[in-house]
Amino acid sequence: MFEQLPTVPTSEELLNKSFRRASRATDDESMVQNAGNILSDNLSNLIKKFPSFENLPPFYREMADIIAGVDRIRISLSRLSWASRQIRLISKEYVGTIRRSRGLDTSPARKSAFGRYSSVMRSIEKDLLFLNEARNLLRKMPTINPAVPTILIAGYPNVGKSSFIVRVTGARPEIAMYPFTTRGIFVGHFMRGDQKYQVVDTPGLLDRPMEERNEIERQTVAALSHLQGVVLFILDPSEHCGYLIDSQLSLAEDLKNWLTLPVLVVANKADILRFGADKDMLHMSTETGQGVNEVLDKLVCLLDAMPPYVAPEPDPEEEYMVPSRRT
Repeated sequence: MFEQLPTVPTSEELLNKSFRRASRATDDESMVQNAGNILSDNLSNLIKKFPSFENLPPFYREMADIIAGVDRIRISLSRLSWASRQIRLISKEYVGTIRRSRGLDTSPARKSAFGRYSSVMRSIEKDLLFLNEARNLLRKMPTINPAVPTILIAGYPNVGKSSFIVRVTGARPEIAMYPFTTRGIFVGHFMRGDQKYQVVDTPGLLDRPMEERNEIERQTVAALSHLQGVVLFILDPSEHCGYLIDSQLSLAEDLKNWLTLPVLVVANKADILRFGADKDMLHMSTETGQGVNEVLDKLVCLLDAMPPYVAPEPDPEEEYMVPSRRT
């Protein structure tokens, strides 16, 4: 979704680029005009490369807000737009001054124009740095195809969610014996016959009010709120994850009541402890592989029983990624 976002250069890099190219001109008028055009055009092109967040699918819009802050991105893009307009005004002013000074030394006017260009560009230095940081974060967000049947993995931290995705897809998210290892949404895929399935590993979620949840947990809420598929909720009855089983069961029950998606609750770490509270509950061990295929078979059956994905009718007046934005 955000793979095409370009690197955002610093103000110094843009100034060096514009002044270097302008120096190839043979007169002060052309130098001022060329430098101004290069700066203004580069800023305008950067703005156009960012999406219109209003038209993004809800999942990506909310994720972008959690990860980078949509309002802050909009403000910085607006400041770039202001800078682009200011530079064009400065260019027009000094090109006119130089034209009216035929036969005189126009180098002071050129130097003054370049100084004002520099002042405007340095006033948006923080915006350029922020937008590049936001770009780097957004580019890491995985693309999730809504047309591919999807398994959403949820549960407390360190219950074996990432180990499950490794077992069934071969994907390699970070795994460690401490909470909140998964810092963002991770996607893996597997095939059953000719059908492709995707597995979405979400960060650990705690049983607490939304206002108390951190940025990592909010990514899980965004995925569960906006993506379609079936939810695999993994329990750790051994409590080696560091959380009581009663708290884990409470969260599973909350999700069942909150979500409209099918939820399959499975007890993990069966190689350590069998969970006997619910005899009908599936058991598995992502460590040894015990029971994983049975869990996967059940998930695939649930997905295959769901209605096929129907793409929303395109709105001729809207696109998910627009070529330009109004600021």
